[in-house]
Amino acid sequence: MRSRVLVVLFAVFGLVAAGCSESDTPAAPGVLSVGLHEPATLLPADVQEQSGRLVTSALWTPLADYDAASGKVTERAAESITSTDRKQWTVRLRPARFHDGSPVTAQSYVDTWRVVAGQPWAAAPILNRLLRATSITAPDDATIRIDLDRPAGQVPVWLSAPGLAPLPRSVLGSRDWNAFARAPIGNGPFRLEGPWRPGSGGKLVRVADAPGKAREIDLRVGEPAAHYDAVKAGKLDLAAEVPGDRHESMHHDFADRHLSWPLPEAGYLTFPMADKRFSDPTVRHAFAFGVDRAALEAGPLQHQVDPAKALLPPSDAPGERSGICRACAFDAAAGKALLAQASFTGPVTVYSGPRSENWTKPLADGLATALGVQTTSKPLPATGSPDGPATLLVKLGTASPGELLSGLAEAAGYTDDGFKQNLADAEAAATPQEAGELYRLVENQLLRDLPVAPLWTTHGHAVWDGRTHDVKATPFAGVDLAAIAM
Repeated sequence: MRSRVLVVLFAVFGLVAAGCSESDTPAAPGVLSVGLHEPATLLPADVQEQSGRLVTSALWTPLADYDAASGKVTERAAESITSTDRKQWTVRLRPARFHDGSPVTAQSYVDTWRVVAGQPWAAAPILNRLLRATSITAPDDATIRIDLDRPAGQVPVWLSAPGLAPLPRSVLGSRDWNAFARAPIGNGPFRLEGPWRPGSGGKLVRVADAPGKAREIDLRVGEPAAHYDAVKAGKLDLAAEVPGDRHESMHHDFADRHLSWPLPEAGYLTFPMADKRFSDPTVRHAFAFGVDRAALEAGPLQHQVDPAKALLPPSDAPGERSGICRACAFDAAAGKALLAQASFTGPVTVYSGPRSENWTKPLADGLATALGVQTTSKPLPATGSPDGPATLLVKLGTASPGELLSGLAEAAGYTDDGFKQNLADAEAAATPQEAGELYRLVENQLLRDLPVAPLWTTHGHAVWDGRTHDVKATPFAGVDLAAIAM
């Protein structure tokens, strides 16, 4: 999975310890205090974890918001995103300025996308997908024109990706990315006052007056457990993460003041389609039935995930879902029966990437117990193809289901003409409803042939104090700091 979906072969569920002495001091009136992990970066096209998304979503306004369940696109920095043939798209921009006072123009977007796509740190695969268009131009300051070589109805969804945020001309000229990440300049509802202070945090100041909302946000870097306790003690307004050992207590400590939301991350077990032992879908389904997802959720993954109910995670699944996919169910008896039917014998190795042993080994041990097949785990080989299943953690850069479905098929070496055609039809669909129906066909085909078995989807948690209200979150932005009332 190289070009379309960012695949990270290691666990991201460990907790980063950092000091949080500032959490001992309550925020001043009109100032919202927020506890978060140290962001790895504040470059919007490189952000992959919750804390980075929390900050960058306050500093930048995306072209649009997309709700996967309803299929609704809501324009934000864009005034409109239109097309008559789904090949030529026109994006009209609202008047806006960067926090340094320079204008945000259509050329700002075009130049940013071209420059950032060539950077080795860029973790927004949608950039490359978008730039494969026939041409992207800025006919005037308020218009972006995207000409495609084939119809694509998913363009508004692509444009909602946070990694497509514009950067000011000053940084595009200097390309001093490290300096910019320390003092980012966005186009969003908040600006960063002074540089980011690693290990400490930073202060966000609201750009335009918003009565009833916080005028400043005091971002305090620290360890989630300490932040949780500080909110409980009235010394912090909001903790943007909740560690696993506070998961159960959260429900009574903050009965009506906690929130969970889906994140754009999901775990999968990928089967080597070229390996004869796993060429039989009966075998692949047997191993899917042998995964005790609830045990993984409560154990090594520390309540930071939900057992998968479908192939697509909630952040990416078009339309409301009900029920659970058959391959997502834990059924050891059925798994053993299928392996006997296929005359399958072990041993089996489940491969993991660096630092993923904390959940891959329990996964392998659970499969051995459930299926009665000797199963061990080891790191992925540096060269060559693995001779057993591999665990994948997929981090999504866009809410378009096509990016994930095609990427999963590529990772497993799965090829099928019908799959490719249905996926192309879904991406070219004229309406969200039509696209959703076609994506379900593609998803159902993958669940039938099962080149990958869904394991879990990740979610975020937040808790807050009594003076904080209207807390909501979205998969790609996290907690919406601009919406919080005090």
